[in-house]
Amino acid sequence: MSGTLDLSMFVTHDNGTDRMDLAVEGIGCAGCIRKIESGLQKVPGIVDARVNFTNRRLAVGWREGNLKPADVIDELARIGYRAHPFRPEQVESEEKRQGRRLIKCLGVAGFAAMNVMLLSVSVWSGGVDMSEETRDFFHWLSALIALPAAAYSGQPFFQSAWRALRNFNVNMDVPISLGVVLALGLSIVETINHAEHAYFDSALMLLFFLLCGRTLDHAMRQKTRAVAGNLAALKAEVAHRFEKNGEVVMVPVAALTSGDRLLVRPGERIAADGVVISGTSELDESLVTGETAHRTVIAGASVHAGSLNHSGAITLRVTAAGADTLLADVERLLEEATAAKSRYMRLADRAAKLYAPVVHTAAALTAIGWLLAGASLHQAIVTAIAVLIITCPCALALAIPAVQVIASGAMFRAGIILNSGDAIERMAEIDTIVFDKTGTLTLPEPRVANAREIAPDILETAARLALSSHHPLAAALAQDVKDRTPFDGAVEEPGRGVRAMVDGEDARLGSPAFCCLPQPAEPAAADASTIAFRHGTRCAIFHIRQTLRQDAVEVVKALSAAGFDIHILSGDRPAAVAPIASALDVGQWQGACNPAEKIAFLEELKAAGRRVLMVGDGLNDAPALAAAHASMSPISAVDIAQAHADAVFLGDKLQPVVDALGTARWAHRLMLQNLWLAVVYNILAVPIAMAGLVTPLIAAAAMSGSSLLVTLNALRARSGRAPAAARPPSHGARP
Repeated sequence: MSGTLDLSMFVTHDNGTDRMDLAVEGIGCAGCIRKIESGLQKVPGIVDARVNFTNRRLAVGWREGNLKPADVIDELARIGYRAHPFRPEQVESEEKRQGRRLIKCLGVAGFAAMNVMLLSVSVWSGGVDMSEETRDFFHWLSALIALPAAAYSGQPFFQSAWRALRNFNVNMDVPISLGVVLALGLSIVETINHAEHAYFDSALMLLFFLLCGRTLDHAMRQKTRAVAGNLAALKAEVAHRFEKNGEVVMVPVAALTSGDRLLVRPGERIAADGVVISGTSELDESLVTGETAHRTVIAGASVHAGSLNHSGAITLRVTAAGADTLLADVERLLEEATAAKSRYMRLADRAAKLYAPVVHTAAALTAIGWLLAGASLHQAIVTAIAVLIITCPCALALAIPAVQVIASGAMFRAGIILNSGDAIERMAEIDTIVFDKTGTLTLPEPRVANAREIAPDILETAARLALSSHHPLAAALAQDVKDRTPFDGAVEEPGRGVRAMVDGEDARLGSPAFCCLPQPAEPAAADASTIAFRHGTRCAIFHIRQTLRQDAVEVVKALSAAGFDIHILSGDRPAAVAPIASALDVGQWQGACNPAEKIAFLEELKAAGRRVLMVGDGLNDAPALAAAHASMSPISAVDIAQAHADAVFLGDKLQPVVDALGTARWAHRLMLQNLWLAVVYNILAVPIAMAGLVTPLIAAAAMSGSSLLVTLNALRARSGRAPAAARPPSHGARP
């Protein structure tokens, strides 16, 4: 690669350290991550190496001058992984290609398995009445279908197994590949020797079932990656910069430097962090900081990139641009949190780590034992292969994916969409829940809090007038309108309000001064904003505030009663968080938290042995969602939050949080039951096979039976959850 591509163009320099992002092929589990990171960190000169499992990206840094970019890629090749410079569009294209390839492999395996099974049924039903020539013909026809089909559809497993063996490691794909290859090889030998039975159908069915689980897992990851790195909605592409002669010119954001002066017009997003020099406006910072109320800024106020300017033009001096902005800090926190989370080892990986060596050792001891007992080489090999077939990890490999697929369906029916293949396992371990306030415990859009205290005709008139305003408070009021026809001739005065002639009288909506009303004697609650209305002699003051989700009180009470430790962690001001915490009877809460502080709080809980579920919806929640042990977001959340959450729930209620935890606990119990079924099956079956009392055909039938048993047990996940399934485990203990 280094001979055809200048790798130096992908290297960045930071305080004597060279850094480069690489896309790494072949990362399949947490074990791969540890192997890559530990392998690179042993290389002299390399400072750090972090792998992001979601997008298969490796961030590596080395002391300037010690290494060349090509040296890092060569070292990865030595470890057993092919790498190339990380380019998002290329990685996305490669992942789509991998997805199409998996679907093709799945289709080939399924089609071939069905046809070979038809031929096998013909052989079985023919029995003693079938001539040897006819049986051999059916076997050779099965081989003609099975061998090329297995060679094609088994590539995802064969390539993964080869990479592991080449680096003196063993993963779940090693016994799978070995079982498939030996079953096919034995089938050919038996066919050549005119034996009664061959096992082409068993090999293909195993590949088909396993490809089902792998395709589903890839689809979940691809969906997450589709928006995982997308902060484009908050990033301004261009900015209006003052030149030295005072002229305003449009420049790319990448060209901004500290000290530049920018003009930000109403409706534009701020392109860089800075300080306001002149002008007055209101900023919507909810997606950046979590603060719901619009902030009035004047000269001297600090502002952040990504904030939306509402009412007036402002001039600001850039203090941080590009990689130094708060928005860039959020991206870095996301990368670090996602990389840390990817080190979680799935239940199947933990089981495979113990399973594979035991299977291979049992088969090898069987062959050696029979040879020492005086058996022929053919008989010893056939018996050893019977051991491999009967212990082939079909049941073990299906134990987790089968429950995941069925539990995912149950969650979907409850309004929960999973983004991560191992989300169910992690949710089952939760004992602490941290809620964001804005848009999570409360509805995402503010509403009129005192609507019941206002005369219906006044509310309707004011709401119709609000249709002609761009102000966010007016937009909240407009949600209560029945007749969505704006008044003719309505005029909006920026910064003051909107007015129109209604039934021959002047109607105004806006500030108290604009409506010729005195300032309210009693100010609105700390978490509410006010908007005034006057129509002739009739007037009203509307309190606009975010309202709790319909079932928030009941859900939080149920979770607390079940033993979960509840916290509220919000970027909103403490005065706005306090009444929500009080209404929900949550004593542990914090306000005015930035993304780094949220992650620090989660790390404290983690250090105390807690397994935390983070529930949030904003950009400022995204790093915490990625850092938490498990996470959920409402469907109204911003794309970046949805992408880094393990699950997204639909609707305006919080009940899906309870349902997700209950279903996850129930599904986890079924996963453990399936693993124990597979273990007990092997404990009973392996000694019989090692004793030579089981033919390969019976071994294949027993293997299929164990898979069927595991699948039937997994179907119990359709019923949802057991009554006590939502109760958390003891703090610090694994379920």
